[in-house]
Amino acid sequence: MQTLFIATRVTLLLTVLIYASWSDYKTREVSNRVWTIYAPIALCLSLSEILLYEPSNLTLFGLGFGLTAVFALLLFYSGGFGGADSKALMCIALALPFSTEDLFAPIIASGVSPLSQNIFPLTIFSNSVLFAAASGLYLLLHNFVKRATTGKNLFEGTLASESIGKKLLIIITGFKVPISRLKEKWHVYPMEDVASTDENQLQRKLVLLPKDEGRNEIVSRLSSAIETGKISDYVWATPGLPMLIFVTFGLVAALLFGDIVWILISYIIG
Repeated sequence: MQTLFIATRVTLLLTVLIYASWSDYKTREVSNRVWTIYAPIALCLSLSEILLYEPSNLTLFGLGFGLTAVFALLLFYSGGFGGADSKALMCIALALPFSTEDLFAPIIASGVSPLSQNIFPLTIFSNSVLFAAASGLYLLLHNFVKRATTGKNLFEGTLASESIGKKLLIIITGFKVPISRLKEKWHVYPMEDVASTDENQLQRKLVLLPKDEGRNEIVSRLSSAIETGKISDYVWATPGLPMLIFVTFGLVAALLFGDIVWILISYIIG
């Protein structure tokens, strides 16, 4: 009977995260109703299972949720997480506080870590961070291949004078696209802007944290600079994939393989 509780919690959580990821990708918004409806359901299921089968875990459940909630809020207020991402992480803490190995063991035995057994949501988070980092490696490779095949510098004009740190962050989070794509795809964000200097020269600058606010104005300025021949047609941009997609992948990985970070550490240290 306990496995039925676990299966129900996993199925509901996956369904909610898949829907939230889709909504976030299509509209860059997730309705608060998703979390306000789902959170009480997740809490009731987890509490019912704990009280029926493992009442000694009640304190650990409360402690795990508290730590996860504080961590999620810190990420939100520091700008590392969006509102929906933080709410999703807190809902995960309500739905899957502990490892699901009672339902099915991870494919890789070493995937069961002390963290996954006691605070499963943070295992899901660490997995999602790895997936997000993997997307950065893909973009790095893409930009390297682009530079090698075209022979053109990735950073032209005044962009060449930007710091190495800024350039590296741009290379692992964005790629160059024609201005037409920025006009057509509202969820693709410009990672550079232009401004006139006192000497009436055009200065290009990198934008590390693109936002919805002012996006259209930046696209308009870039388009005008391109039309007047001051800069090339290709500019830096980022698709801005929602973190919820990586969180969903992190959950699936945690269910199938366990704690990927722990697996890598175990492999390295033998």
